[in-house]
This record gives sequence, structure tokens and C-alpha cells, in this order.
Amino acid sequence: MEGSAPRRTRIQQEKRELILEAALEVFSANGFRGSTIDQIAEAAGMSKPNLLYYFRRKEDIHETLMQRLLDTWLAPLRELDDTGDPLTELRSYIRRKLEMARDFPRESRLFANEILQGAPRIKPMLEGELKTLVDEKAAVIKGWMRAGKIARTDPWHLIFSIWATTQHYADFDVQVRAVLGADRGGDGRFEDAARFLEQLFLDGLKPKG
Repeated sequence: MEGSAPRRTRIQQEKRELILEAALEVFSANGFRGSTIDQIAEAAGMSKPNLLYYFRRKEDIHETLMQRLLDTWLAPLRELDDTGDPLTELRSYIRRKLEMARDFPRESRLFANEILQGAPRIKPMLEGELKTLVDEKAAVIKGWMRAGKIARTDPWHLIFSIWATTQHYADFDVQVRAVLGADRGGDGRFEDAARFLEQLFLDGLKPKG
């Protein structure tokens, strides 16, 4: 089709993925401002001119990473099903968010760094795609409340609270492991956290009476 972008070859796609993986490591460690194209090129094991063939600017690399991250981060919320049992759906959401904290700590730090800087590069995503989805799922939760399936509360702050408590285990993992110690700070800490957060949220959301 005339005007469409040329299809990338397999090698070109592999090179882009190599750059993005290296950039994730650099950005999550140093933040956007503290990272340079030279650092990313070195981490990717390629020359700066070679890297710039695939991405013209540091901003382009960061934007690609943030869009991917937002897509990944929102996937569990998208799966919240208005036809399912509310407590089962919310339990699954809490579990998925904790799994992401365990499996994607660098991505979580990258997102946290951007937010702490005032989200200068992703505010349109937050005000657009993120807000639209959260409003949609808040309406689902309000529907469950109106039907008497869960206790009444503020659905937006419920979602924020789940984000805050689950992402803590990625962004503050060093602190969590230090405080829990060798006996309780191993891989089982995520299952312990899941059980606690399920009790915290779901007991509080059970219908009264």
C-alpha cells in the first residue's frame, strides 16, 4: 500500500529488540535524564551510529518502551470481566498485578521514575488510554456495588490502592527483602503478599449483612 511503512526484516526487528532490552536496563537504573544514547549503545553491544539507524533519538526509544509498558501494565485491568463474580475477578486482578511486580521489576521502576518526574513524556497516555480504561472498569465496579455484590466504596481509589500495594513489591523489593530477612524474604514472599492482600481487599469488599 502506498505510503505505508516498509516492513522490517527479521534482523532489523532483532536489532530493535536488542536496543530496547538494553535501554530498559539503562533507563530503569538511571532514569530518562541520567541515561544517554552512548550508554544504551554500549549496553546493546553496538556502535552509536548503528543504534541511531534504528532509533533517531533517545526520546524515540523511551516512548516505544513506555507504550509497551503501558500495554503490559493495563492488560490485567482489561481482563476484569463485568459478567464474572466480583470477588473472583478482583482476586485474579490482585494476583496478576503481584505476578507483574515479581516478573517485571525493571519496567515498574521505569514507570515509577517517569511518574516521579511529573510524567512529562507519557502524560497524553495517562490522560487518554489509561484514564479511559480506569473509568470503564470503575463503572463495572460501581455496577457490582449497585447490585449488592460487593460493599460500596470509591472504585477509583480501590484501583489506586491495588496498584500501590502490589507495585510496592517491585519498586521497594530491596526494602521488603531486607526487612523480611533470609527466612521470609525468598520467592515465597509474593505468595505471602498475595494472601495478605486478598484478605485485606476482599474481606473489606464483602457485602455487609
